[in-house]
Amino acid sequence: MKLDTVCIIDDDPICVYGTKILLNHNNFVSANILIYEDGYEALNSLTSLLKSGQQLPDIILLDLNMPVMNGWEFLDKFQELDFQKKPQVFIVSSHFDQAEIEKGRSYDMVRDFISKPLIAKNLTDIISMSKSVI
Repeated sequence: MKLDTVCIIDDDPICVYGTKILLNHNNFVSANILIYEDGYEALNSLTSLLKSGQQLPDIILLDLNMPVMNGWEFLDKFQELDFQKKPQVFIVSSHFDQAEIEKGRSYDMVRDFISKPLIAKNLTDIISMSKSVI
């Protein structure tokens, strides 16, 4: 089973490019890859999708350190939305400390933490975890 839609929220164009390559070349996504450079842009777009009855992404790959609205601020606002089915969020960052991991676990939609840079095995693990819930 492939994912229909994956959302990448990250301001690093190199990481976004690498993730897109991995997703496409390993046939993880059957349709769309949504890309946003900050949490604010993502929140507005995903809220519009939800309000118009369109399908939200199966998973969100979320960076924490971004301008305008960081990953934590995005999660705070995003979890307030009314979902039928919540996307699974995987926090993707180059560094985690224990406090961040504990904070991430307080959000019911955060599934796991993945270290940058993403590699094919990371995405295989993400897809496997997603299948167990989808």
